[in-house]
Amino acid sequence: MSHLVFSTNAVFPLILMAVAGYLCKRLGLCSKELAAGMNRLVFRVFLPVMLFLNIYKIEKPTSIDLTYVWYTLGITGILFLISIPVTSLITKEDGQRGVLIQATFRSNFALVGIPLATALFGSDGSMIATLLSAFLIPLYNILAVICLTVFSKKEDKHIDFSKLLMGIVKNPLIQAIALGGVALLVRAIFVRCDLSFRLSDVTFLYKTLNSLSSIATPLSLVVLGAQFEFSAIASLKKQLLFGVATRAVIVPVVGLGIAYLLGCFNGAHFAAFVAAFATPIAVSSVPMAQEMGADSALAGQLVVWTTLLSAVTIFLSATILKAAGIF
Repeated sequence: MSHLVFSTNAVFPLILMAVAGYLCKRLGLCSKELAAGMNRLVFRVFLPVMLFLNIYKIEKPTSIDLTYVWYTLGITGILFLISIPVTSLITKEDGQRGVLIQATFRSNFALVGIPLATALFGSDGSMIATLLSAFLIPLYNILAVICLTVFSKKEDKHIDFSKLLMGIVKNPLIQAIALGGVALLVRAIFVRCDLSFRLSDVTFLYKTLNSLSSIATPLSLVVLGAQFEFSAIASLKKQLLFGVATRAVIVPVVGLGIAYLLGCFNGAHFAAFVAAFATPIAVSSVPMAQEMGADSALAGQLVVWTTLLSAVTIFLSATILKAAGIF
Protein backbone atom coordinates (compact mmCIF):
# COMPACT_ATOMS: atom_id res chain seq x y z
CA MET A 1 0.00 0.00 0.00
CA SER A 2 2.87 2.41 0.78
CA HIS A 3 4.07 2.02 -2.83
CA LEU A 4 0.69 3.21 -4.14
CA VAL A 5 0.60 6.11 -1.68
CA PHE A 6 4.09 7.20 -2.80
CA SER A 7 3.14 7.08 -6.49
CA THR A 8 -0.16 8.86 -5.87
CA ASN A 9 1.46 11.67 -3.91
CA ALA A 10 4.22 12.10 -6.51
CA VAL A 11 2.23 11.84 -9.73
CA PHE A 12 -1.36 12.94 -9.07
CA PRO A 13 -0.59 16.59 -8.17
CA LEU A 14 1.03 16.96 -11.60
CA ILE A 15 -1.97 15.37 -13.31
CA LEU A 16 -4.46 17.50 -11.38
CA MET A 17 -2.66 20.71 -12.36
CA ALA A 18 -3.02 19.74 -16.03
CA VAL A 19 -6.69 18.90 -15.41
CA ALA A 20 -7.14 22.33 -13.81
CA GLY A 21 -5.76 23.94 -16.96
CA TYR A 22 -8.16 21.96 -19.16
CA LEU A 23 -11.12 22.92 -16.95
CA CYS A 24 -10.09 26.57 -17.12
CA LYS A 25 -10.22 26.36 -20.91
CA ARG A 26 -13.60 24.59 -20.89
CA LEU A 27 -15.02 27.22 -18.53
CA GLY A 28 -13.82 30.02 -20.77
CA LEU A 29 -11.24 31.28 -18.29
CA CYS A 30 -8.28 30.57 -20.55
CA SER A 31 -8.44 31.22 -24.28
CA LYS A 32 -6.19 29.60 -26.85
CA GLU A 33 -4.30 32.88 -27.24
CA LEU A 34 -3.84 33.27 -23.47
CA ALA A 35 -2.55 29.69 -23.16
CA ALA A 36 -0.08 30.29 -25.99
CA GLY A 37 1.13 33.50 -24.33
CA MET A 38 1.57 31.82 -20.96
CA ASN A 39 3.41 28.96 -22.63
CA ARG A 40 5.91 31.44 -24.09
CA LEU A 41 6.28 33.03 -20.66
CA VAL A 42 6.99 29.66 -19.05
CA PHE A 43 9.49 28.73 -21.76
CA ARG A 44 11.32 32.06 -21.81
CA VAL A 45 11.21 33.12 -18.14
CA PHE A 46 10.07 30.68 -15.46
CA LEU A 47 11.66 27.44 -16.70
CA PRO A 48 15.02 29.11 -17.47
CA VAL A 49 15.12 30.60 -13.96
CA MET A 50 14.30 27.21 -12.45
CA LEU A 51 17.03 25.49 -14.47
CA PHE A 52 19.56 28.19 -13.60
CA LEU A 53 18.91 27.80 -9.87
CA ASN A 54 18.96 23.99 -10.09
CA ILE A 55 22.44 24.17 -11.61
CA TYR A 56 23.65 26.87 -9.22
CA LYS A 57 22.53 24.89 -6.15
CA ILE A 58 24.76 21.91 -7.02
CA GLU A 59 27.23 21.63 -4.15
CA LYS A 60 30.04 19.57 -5.74
CA PRO A 61 29.61 19.36 -9.53
CA THR A 62 32.97 17.58 -10.04
CA SER A 63 31.79 14.63 -7.94
CA ILE A 64 28.83 13.83 -10.21
CA ASP A 65 29.10 10.68 -12.33
CA LEU A 66 27.72 11.39 -15.81
CA THR A 67 27.34 7.72 -16.79
CA TYR A 68 23.55 8.13 -16.58
CA VAL A 69 23.78 10.95 -19.16
CA TRP A 70 25.60 8.79 -21.70
CA TYR A 71 23.13 5.98 -21.05
CA THR A 72 20.13 8.22 -21.73
CA LEU A 73 21.68 9.72 -24.86
CA GLY A 74 22.64 6.25 -26.11
CA ILE A 75 19.14 4.79 -25.64
CA THR A 76 17.60 7.90 -27.26
CA GLY A 77 19.88 7.55 -30.29
CA ILE A 78 19.14 3.82 -30.63
CA LEU A 79 15.39 4.44 -30.44
CA PHE A 80 15.75 7.08 -33.15
CA LEU A 81 17.62 4.71 -35.49
CA ILE A 82 15.24 1.78 -34.91
CA SER A 83 12.17 3.95 -35.49
CA ILE A 84 13.27 4.94 -39.02
CA PRO A 85 12.64 1.53 -40.67
CA VAL A 86 9.78 0.61 -38.30
CA THR A 87 7.69 3.67 -39.13
CA SER A 88 7.84 2.74 -42.82
CA LEU A 89 5.67 -0.28 -41.92
CA ILE A 90 3.04 2.00 -40.39
CA THR A 91 2.80 4.67 -43.08
CA LYS A 92 4.41 5.54 -46.39
CA GLU A 93 3.64 9.26 -46.07
CA ASP A 94 6.83 11.17 -45.29
CA GLY A 95 5.02 13.87 -43.32
CA GLN A 96 3.63 11.24 -40.95
CA ARG A 97 6.84 9.23 -40.72
CA GLY A 98 8.80 12.21 -39.43
CA VAL A 99 6.15 12.86 -36.77
CA LEU A 100 6.09 9.21 -35.65
CA ILE A 101 9.88 9.05 -35.46
CA GLN A 102 9.87 12.20 -33.34
CA ALA A 103 7.23 10.64 -31.08
CA THR A 104 9.53 7.69 -30.44
CA PHE A 105 12.48 9.57 -28.94
CA ARG A 106 11.28 13.05 -27.92
CA SER A 107 9.75 13.42 -24.46
CA ASN A 108 8.30 16.46 -22.73
CA PHE A 109 11.41 16.57 -20.55
CA ALA A 110 11.49 20.28 -19.72
CA LEU A 111 7.81 20.95 -19.00
CA VAL A 112 6.87 17.64 -17.36
CA GLY A 113 10.08 15.66 -16.84
CA ILE A 114 12.03 17.93 -14.51
CA PRO A 115 9.04 18.62 -12.20
CA LEU A 116 8.35 14.87 -12.20
CA ALA A 117 11.95 14.02 -11.27
CA THR A 118 11.66 16.53 -8.42
CA ALA A 119 8.42 14.95 -7.21
CA LEU A 120 9.94 11.46 -7.33
CA PHE A 121 13.32 12.13 -5.71
CA GLY A 122 13.36 15.66 -4.33
CA SER A 123 16.25 18.06 -4.89
CA ASP A 124 18.63 15.28 -5.96
CA GLY A 125 16.21 14.16 -8.66
CA SER A 126 15.79 17.76 -9.80
CA MET A 127 19.55 18.32 -9.98
CA ILE A 128 20.21 15.11 -11.92
CA ALA A 129 17.37 15.84 -14.36
CA THR A 130 18.58 19.41 -14.87
CA LEU A 131 22.11 18.24 -15.69
CA LEU A 132 20.67 15.69 -18.11
CA SER A 133 18.61 18.39 -19.82
CA ALA A 134 21.82 20.21 -20.79
CA PHE A 135 22.65 17.26 -23.06
CA LEU A 136 19.23 15.81 -23.87
CA ILE A 137 17.39 18.94 -25.04
CA PRO A 138 20.00 19.75 -27.74
CA LEU A 139 19.93 16.11 -28.89
CA TYR A 140 16.13 16.21 -29.11
CA ASN A 141 16.32 19.32 -31.29
CA ILE A 142 19.01 17.89 -33.57
CA LEU A 143 17.23 14.57 -34.13
CA ALA A 144 13.84 16.30 -34.58
CA VAL A 145 15.20 18.59 -37.29
CA ILE A 146 16.85 15.65 -39.07
CA CYS A 147 13.77 13.40 -39.15
CA LEU A 148 11.30 16.18 -39.95
CA THR A 149 13.51 17.47 -42.76
CA VAL A 150 14.32 14.09 -44.33
CA PHE A 151 10.70 12.92 -44.03
CA SER A 152 8.97 16.13 -45.06
CA LYS A 153 6.25 17.02 -47.56
CA LYS A 154 8.46 19.84 -48.80
CA GLU A 155 10.58 19.36 -51.91
CA ASP A 156 13.62 20.97 -50.27
CA LYS A 157 14.97 18.36 -47.83
CA HIS A 158 18.27 20.13 -47.17
CA ILE A 159 19.31 20.30 -43.51
CA ASP A 160 20.69 23.72 -42.60
CA PHE A 161 23.13 22.81 -39.81
CA SER A 162 24.11 26.44 -39.16
CA LYS A 163 20.46 27.32 -38.55
CA LEU A 164 20.09 24.24 -36.39
CA LEU A 165 23.10 25.24 -34.28
CA MET A 166 21.81 28.80 -33.87
CA GLY A 167 18.42 27.43 -32.80
CA ILE A 168 20.10 25.43 -30.05
CA VAL A 169 22.27 28.35 -28.94
CA LYS A 170 19.22 30.66 -28.80
CA ASN A 171 17.14 28.16 -26.81
CA PRO A 172 16.32 29.89 -23.47
CA LEU A 173 16.64 26.60 -21.57
CA ILE A 174 20.12 25.92 -22.94
CA GLN A 175 21.13 29.52 -22.23
CA ALA A 176 19.90 29.22 -18.63
CA ILE A 177 21.84 25.99 -18.07
CA ALA A 178 24.99 27.55 -19.56
CA LEU A 179 24.57 30.63 -17.35
CA GLY A 180 24.15 28.35 -14.34
CA GLY A 181 27.40 26.63 -15.29
CA VAL A 182 29.17 29.99 -15.46
CA ALA A 183 27.77 30.91 -12.04
CA LEU A 184 29.09 27.60 -10.68
CA LEU A 185 32.53 28.37 -12.11
CA VAL A 186 32.55 31.83 -10.53
CA ARG A 187 31.52 30.32 -7.20
CA ALA A 188 34.37 27.80 -7.44
CA ILE A 189 36.83 30.63 -8.11
CA PHE A 190 35.50 32.50 -5.07
CA VAL A 191 35.96 29.38 -2.91
CA ARG A 192 39.54 28.97 -4.12
CA CYS A 193 40.27 32.64 -3.39
CA ASP A 194 38.65 32.39 0.07
CA LEU A 195 35.92 34.87 -0.88
CA SER A 196 32.72 34.34 1.09
CA PHE A 197 30.38 36.18 -1.31
CA ARG A 198 27.57 34.07 -2.86
CA LEU A 199 24.60 34.89 -5.06
CA SER A 200 22.34 34.04 -2.12
CA ASP A 201 23.92 36.95 -0.23
CA VAL A 202 22.03 39.32 -2.56
CA THR A 203 18.86 38.46 -0.66
CA PHE A 204 16.31 40.45 -2.68
CA LEU A 205 17.59 39.02 -5.98
CA TYR A 206 17.85 35.44 -4.74
CA LYS A 207 14.34 35.55 -3.25
CA THR A 208 13.00 36.91 -6.54
CA LEU A 209 14.66 34.13 -8.52
CA ASN A 210 13.30 31.50 -6.14
CA SER A 211 9.79 32.95 -6.46
CA LEU A 212 9.97 32.93 -10.25
CA SER A 213 11.34 29.39 -10.16
CA SER A 214 8.46 28.16 -8.01
CA ILE A 215 5.97 29.34 -10.66
CA ALA A 216 7.51 27.19 -13.42
CA THR A 217 6.08 23.77 -12.51
CA PRO A 218 2.44 24.63 -11.72
CA LEU A 219 2.04 27.11 -14.55
CA SER A 220 3.67 24.85 -17.16
CA LEU A 221 1.30 22.00 -16.24
CA VAL A 222 -1.77 24.25 -16.19
CA VAL A 223 -0.83 25.57 -19.63
CA LEU A 224 -0.29 22.01 -20.87
CA GLY A 225 -3.84 21.12 -19.87
CA ALA A 226 -5.25 24.32 -21.34
CA GLN A 227 -3.71 23.47 -24.73
CA PHE A 228 -5.45 20.09 -25.02
CA GLU A 229 -7.53 19.79 -28.19
CA PHE A 230 -9.37 16.47 -28.51
CA SER A 231 -10.50 15.32 -31.92
CA ALA A 232 -11.26 11.96 -33.46
CA ILE A 233 -9.37 11.46 -36.71
CA ALA A 234 -10.42 8.06 -38.07
CA SER A 235 -7.84 8.15 -40.86
CA LEU A 236 -5.02 8.44 -38.30
CA LYS A 237 -6.14 5.60 -36.01
CA LYS A 238 -3.27 3.27 -36.92
CA GLN A 239 -0.65 6.02 -36.66
CA LEU A 240 -2.01 7.20 -33.30
CA LEU A 241 -2.08 3.66 -31.93
CA PHE A 242 1.55 3.13 -32.94
CA GLY A 243 2.75 6.49 -31.61
CA VAL A 244 0.93 6.21 -28.29
CA ALA A 245 1.92 2.56 -27.72
CA THR A 246 5.54 3.35 -28.51
CA ARG A 247 5.77 6.44 -26.32
CA ALA A 248 3.67 5.24 -23.38
CA VAL A 249 4.64 1.55 -23.26
CA ILE A 250 7.62 0.41 -25.34
CA VAL A 251 10.03 3.29 -24.66
CA PRO A 252 9.52 3.27 -20.85
CA VAL A 253 9.93 -0.52 -20.70
CA VAL A 254 13.12 -0.39 -22.76
CA GLY A 255 14.68 2.67 -21.10
CA LEU A 256 13.85 1.76 -17.50
CA GLY A 257 14.20 -2.00 -17.95
CA ILE A 258 17.74 -1.92 -19.34
CA ALA A 259 18.81 0.60 -16.67
CA TYR A 260 17.49 -1.71 -13.96
CA LEU A 261 19.29 -4.73 -15.43
CA LEU A 262 22.57 -2.80 -15.57
CA GLY A 263 22.28 -2.25 -11.82
CA CYS A 264 24.61 0.75 -11.66
CA PHE A 265 22.14 3.60 -11.15
CA ASN A 266 20.55 5.05 -8.00
CA GLY A 267 17.13 6.52 -7.25
CA ALA A 268 17.97 10.04 -8.46
CA HIS A 269 19.14 8.59 -11.77
CA PHE A 270 15.92 6.61 -12.16
CA ALA A 271 13.90 9.75 -11.45
CA ALA A 272 15.66 11.31 -14.46
CA PHE A 273 15.08 8.14 -16.53
CA VAL A 274 11.34 8.23 -15.78
CA ALA A 275 11.39 11.90 -16.81
CA ALA A 276 13.15 11.07 -20.10
CA PHE A 277 11.49 7.81 -21.10
CA ALA A 278 8.02 7.78 -19.50
CA THR A 279 6.81 11.33 -20.09
CA PRO A 280 4.62 12.24 -23.10
CA ILE A 281 5.69 13.76 -26.39
CA ALA A 282 6.93 17.34 -26.17
CA VAL A 283 4.34 20.06 -26.87
CA SER A 284 6.96 21.85 -28.98
CA SER A 285 6.85 18.95 -31.45
CA VAL A 286 3.60 20.34 -32.89
CA PRO A 287 4.76 23.80 -34.03
CA MET A 288 8.02 22.27 -35.23
CA ALA A 289 6.12 19.72 -37.34
CA GLN A 290 3.93 22.46 -38.78
CA GLU A 291 6.87 24.70 -39.61
CA MET A 292 8.81 21.91 -41.31
CA GLY A 293 6.02 20.58 -43.52
CA ALA A 294 5.07 17.50 -41.49
CA ASP A 295 1.62 16.32 -40.39
CA SER A 296 0.86 18.76 -37.57
CA ALA A 297 -2.63 17.29 -36.98
CA LEU A 298 -1.10 13.91 -36.17
CA ALA A 299 1.57 15.58 -34.03
CA GLY A 300 -1.07 17.46 -32.03
CA GLN A 301 -3.16 14.38 -31.32
CA LEU A 302 -0.07 12.39 -30.32
CA VAL A 303 0.72 15.06 -27.72
CA VAL A 304 -2.81 14.86 -26.28
CA TRP A 305 -3.14 11.08 -26.15
CA THR A 306 0.41 10.35 -24.98
CA THR A 307 -0.09 12.92 -22.21
CA LEU A 308 -3.22 11.11 -21.03
CA LEU A 309 -1.82 7.59 -21.22
CA SER A 310 1.65 8.52 -19.96
CA ALA A 311 0.00 9.47 -16.68
CA VAL A 312 -0.76 5.77 -16.21
CA THR A 313 2.75 4.80 -17.32
CA ILE A 314 4.38 7.25 -14.90
CA PHE A 315 2.19 6.05 -12.02
CA LEU A 316 3.01 2.39 -12.70
CA SER A 317 6.72 3.17 -13.16
CA ALA A 318 6.88 5.02 -9.85
CA THR A 319 4.98 2.24 -8.07
CA ILE A 320 7.20 -0.56 -9.46
CA LEU A 321 10.43 1.33 -8.76
CA LYS A 322 9.27 2.11 -5.23
CA ALA A 323 8.43 -1.58 -4.68
CA ALA A 324 11.88 -2.50 -6.04
CA GLY A 325 13.50 -0.28 -3.42
CA ILE A 326 14.90 2.24 -5.91
CA PHE A 327 12.79 5.19 -4.70
